[in-house]
Amino acid sequence: MTAIRRTRTTARTMALAVALAAGAMSLAGCGAVSLTGSPVAASGRVSPTSTVPPPSAPGATMGTTPPAGTTSPSTSTSRSTSTSATATPTPKAAPRQKSTPTPTPTPTAKKPGDSLNPGDSGAYVETVQRQLSDLGYWNGIPDGQFGQLTVQAVMALQKAAGLGRDGVFGPATRRALLAGVRPTSQVGGTGIEIDKARQLLLVVRGGQVTMILNTSTGSGQHYSYEGQDAVALTPSGTFSVFRTVDHLDKGPLGDLWRPRYFNGGIAVHGAAAIPGYPASHGCARLSDAAMDMIWADGLMPVGSRVVVY
Repeated sequence: MTAIRRTRTTARTMALAVALAAGAMSLAGCGAVSLTGSPVAASGRVSPTSTVPPPSAPGATMGTTPPAGTTSPSTSTSRSTSTSATATPTPKAAPRQKSTPTPTPTPTAKKPGDSLNPGDSGAYVETVQRQLSDLGYWNGIPDGQFGQLTVQAVMALQKAAGLGRDGVFGPATRRALLAGVRPTSQVGGTGIEIDKARQLLLVVRGGQVTMILNTSTGSGQHYSYEGQDAVALTPSGTFSVFRTVDHLDKGPLGDLWRPRYFNGGIAVHGAAAIPGYPASHGCARLSDAAMDMIWADGLMPVGSRVVVY
């Protein structure tokens, strides 16, 4: 009888252990189910560190495990629905399109025959600069940039040709350049000639004009000086350079850059603005760069002749 009871007890114990193992396996496939707060691995298996409490069935023994050699139900027959299979995927935002900057248009290169304006550049500009220099219209070193020196040279050519004085190299100015228009000396010899009618300053050597510069002389307008009425005139005649100032000379009527005086307070000097018409109080204005060139090349030494007509 004792043996029979032991056999029955052993059988009940084994059945209970099998039922417990089967219950644990059925929960192991529900990835979202937590066993009393114990972590569940993503594979659906209970984490090795978790503790599964025994079922509360009557007669269950705490901590009872299946006997050795007992096989658990196959996982291939259990339900293993993962959370990724049931969850609704979150749509990804469309990638942000990068804006493409609008390229800056490349300026069209000027070609022979085109009109040229201040600010233009290129090989054709340099060709025109060289042609101006060859005729004696000073515009510095040809560099392909239509800057203020080229404007002054173009304006001088326009004055010599009797054209409008706007500094733009248009069709009429181009024809004058190709025709080789240039002024000639009125008195010969060596010195500086100031042509008031055409508003040009000529450098003359041995009776030949070697350089032509745009200038602006007395405007002919009335102005007040020390309470007296005066007229802005550049007197005609033959004079000599008697005084030079190698810096900015601040006069009572304005600033004179590196002036060379030839008639009282009247001088050839550099200025910021040299328009195509008479605009000074009586002096002959040149660009600052042209005045620097005159100093560098020694073109108006003290005692040299200046003829105004």
